[in-house]
Amino acid sequence: MEDLWSNLFWFLAGTVILLIVSLLHVAYLTYAERKIIARMQQRLGPNRVGPRGLLQPIADMLKLLTKEDIIPAQVDKPVFYIAPFISLVCAGTGIALVPLWENFVISNINVGLLFILALSSLSAYGVILSGWASNSRYAFLGGLRASAQVISYEIAMSLALLSVVLMAGSLNLGDIVRAQINSPFKVYLIPQLLGFFVFIVSAVAECNRTPFDLPEAETELVAGYFVEYSGMRFALFYLAEYFGMLVMSALAVTCFLGGWAGPFEVPYVPFFWFVVKVYALLFFYIWIRATLPRYRYDQLMDLGWKVLIPLGLINLFLTALIKLIF
Repeated sequence: MEDLWSNLFWFLAGTVILLIVSLLHVAYLTYAERKIIARMQQRLGPNRVGPRGLLQPIADMLKLLTKEDIIPAQVDKPVFYIAPFISLVCAGTGIALVPLWENFVISNINVGLLFILALSSLSAYGVILSGWASNSRYAFLGGLRASAQVISYEIAMSLALLSVVLMAGSLNLGDIVRAQINSPFKVYLIPQLLGFFVFIVSAVAECNRTPFDLPEAETELVAGYFVEYSGMRFALFYLAEYFGMLVMSALAVTCFLGGWAGPFEVPYVPFFWFVVKVYALLFFYIWIRATLPRYRYDQLMDLGWKVLIPLGLINLFLTALIKLIF
């Protein structure tokens, strides 16, 4: 009984600490994005609140918390209220399944990879329901775009991850990292370069990030599915987007880049290489936002169904063939 309570305490403590750290990370990822894009576009970015604008995320949070929460009269109120929380919870829960270093993971389950894919699918319901419940044609079109986009790119992402599962022989994320470390390549990026490409492009589309941000296209949908939201409910959708970026980057590091392993061990900081790899991928997210223009919707669908899914199938077939031969 004492072991049960002890395990429960450490599980809850680890969950709370990880949640606080993740929320701080998400808050300052918005700051980093604004500063990096400003530097790329020869602007200053946030520089007024605090030294070098470091307190800007806190000011934004306070502004959104105190802002008036305006709810249109004709919305479906129960669904309208719950939709942002569905997006946030489903997008953020996945980080609890990712091993940050050897023998440290909040929830170590045998089907961790499958569970994260299920959560990423469910997070789309928040977007779809918010578009439908808002009783606005712009929001509804954004929700419909999101549903079609998620279906298209989830198939390609799943195919890329299936190739990793074939190589590792497990759906447990910790086992996948250990299989990489014990392989001749040390990372699956080299034998799974095509799969990594398919996964990264699909992950960008999953998070509704530029150049695949069609569900919230400001030019034609006036912010899309969350156009009728304000205050903190509006902020929850942005939190879900940045949580999604964090989880997808962590999943890419775990499945393709060797997880916590690195060229040498860093004393007292076992998660050093994991964090470095995750931040490199997050920088990539920001970089392509500052560089690439938005796709047209027909181009978005063509890329998913005519390019990425065939590439994912080819990669899966080649992986299975090589596994069978060798």
